[in-house]
Amino acid sequence: MPKLLFSKIRIYEFKDLIRNKKQPITQDRLTHGPKLADLLENRDYLAAFRSFLQSEFSAENIDFWLACREYKQMTSSGSLSNKAADIYKEFLHPMAQKEVNIDHHTREKIKISLVKPDLTCFDEAEMHIYRLMEKDSCPRFLKSEAYQNLRNTARKPM
Repeated sequence: MPKLLFSKIRIYEFKDLIRNKKQPITQDRLTHGPKLADLLENRDYLAAFRSFLQSEFSAENIDFWLACREYKQMTSSGSLSNKAADIYKEFLHPMAQKEVNIDHHTREKIKISLVKPDLTCFDEAEMHIYRLMEKDSCPRFLKSEAYQNLRNTARKPM
């Protein structure tokens, strides 16, 4: 008979999991705080995270990610082409002031797609930058004084 493996989820957390099926409580969330997606959905946390990235000289990552999100909301094909070219010049061109750290292959794929850009042309680079922020910047932000202060302020009643 196979062994039963028990996680460290407490009974009351398991009950919450059953009641609230939309947002499971994972061990990762219990020990490491909110995920990057949670932070990016909240205007205050997003602003604090962006300031934190500026202090670490890596704000180009969140700026690129936000530009990609804005790009995906576009509807006009004419402005789509212009916006795609602007994003490339600002973040992906080898001499860009806010150049993000992506591999050469992805950069070249995007450059070729600029001939006739679609809404998905930046997806691979966007996901790469998201994962970079998720694995590297976000854990440091969650330990930062800026995050702790914002979290404590949010808990206090007005």
